[in-house]
Amino acid sequence: MNDIIMWLIALWTFVMVGLMFIGGYFMFRKFLKRMPKEDGYSELDWQGHYIDRALPLWNKDARNLLNELVTPVPELFRDVAKERIAGRISKIALDEGANDITLDHIMKGYIIATPKRDHKFMKKKLNALDIDYKPYEDLFQYADDEKQKFSIFEQTEKISSRSK
Repeated sequence: MNDIIMWLIALWTFVMVGLMFIGGYFMFRKFLKRMPKEDGYSELDWQGHYIDRALPLWNKDARNLLNELVTPVPELFRDVAKERIAGRISKIALDEGANDITLDHIMKGYIIATPKRDHKFMKKKLNALDIDYKPYEDLFQYADDEKQKFSIFEQTEKISSRSK
């Protein structure tokens, strides 16, 4: 009986240490996004800045569409995904001098801010909503990629200069 209890304690210890490492990994990633870049602002600072400046441009339809587009994301991460996508959409709209957020801005920001590993789910959601993403096919190459480690706010020139 003592051997079984000792094995259960050892197993529980390994499980807890593993969970702590996983949690630490995600906390460290958040910490890195909070670190200031050369300009003194972090990725999350810029994201908040663009969202705050573009808040008047967001109409009810645009907000509802954004909420619908992030529904495939697990609820635990949905708010983070929504802020990331909204920050990217806001920057695109502000750079173009738009008066309000349109489907074009939402599609550009949604594609760029969605990680490449999630494109299959993104396309499935767009098809379910009957939204044609074919005109934006060239933007998939600029999407967030964990391996390239670039800021999602660095792709503005490429998006703005693309042919319509």
